Amino acid sequence: MQDFISIADIDRAKMEELFQLAADLKKDRNARQPLAGKTVAMIFHKPSLRTRVSFEVGIHELGAHPMYVTDAEIKMGQRESIYDIGKVLSRYVHGIMIRTFAHSNCTELADAADVPIINGLTDLNHPCQIMGDILTCIEHGKDPSGMVVAFIGDGNNVANSWVNAAGNLGFELRIGGPSGYEPNAALLEAARAKGATVNIINDPSEAVAGADVVYTDVWASMGQEDEASERRKLFMPYQLNTDLVSRAKHDAIVLHCLPAHRGDEITDDVMDGRHSVVFDQAENRLHAQKAVMVDLMGA
Repeated sequence: MQDFISIADIDRAKMEELFQLAADLKKDRNARQPLAGKTVAMIFHKPSLRTRVSFEVGIHELGAHPMYVTDAEIKMGQRESIYDIGKVLSRYVHGIMIRTFAHSNCTELADAADVPIINGLTDLNHPCQIMGDILTCIEHGKDPSGMVVAFIGDGNNVANSWVNAAGNLGFELRIGGPSGYEPNAALLEAARAKGATVNIINDPSEAVAGADVVYTDVWASMGQEDEASERRKLFMPYQLNTDLVSRAKHDAIVLHCLPAHRGDEITDDVMDGRHSVVFDQAENRLHAQKAVMVDLMGA
């Protein structure tokens, strides 16, 4: 890989290679430091817990120096063009992770930079999240090529990256949400063109029935706070509660990318229940991202 912008940009073989590398790195977090002596810049336009900490810890464990950069300092596209920032940072650092709003911020930076760019999240997709998610599925005995994944809720950036992953790995993906809140249409079309089975199902019970993996996310993402009240009313029938989860397979796992709004998209008894592997999933962000960085910047 030259950059890690979208799962759609890589193939199944590369994904499987990264999962194996992540598993190897997880066995002994400090066994090797393939990025020793390097520096990785982390640009943040959005607040973060998991992305900030997992990248910073992962960069450190790989032997490199993490550099935290906020938009208040560089004002990307305002104080200085994205092109110029990419060119300048390429003279200082060995890689750049960016967590931002507009997807174009990420792609323009990748076009300009001479070092690898990692998408830590954009409004369009969240590839690092899904790499950690699927690693978690594998650890809990789910076959990435044969599992049924039910994503319940808003067709947001996380749902979009699940669509991308379905296009590569071939599992069945069901998107259960209200009409008008589907994932990106172009990404759906591209995944289906690869042979992916991605079904839009408005009935949450039908979407979850017999699923191996049940997934949800917040109903209002960052930047949509003014829609939160209206969305809560619309999405409440899609809440992951005990009754809905009971319609999945008996050994199904429940995932949530966090932060969770307990009592909205997921109830406490599901979040903390026997199906939940939410905190394994959160940890695996670290290991999956380390694998991506080793692939991009390692010796």
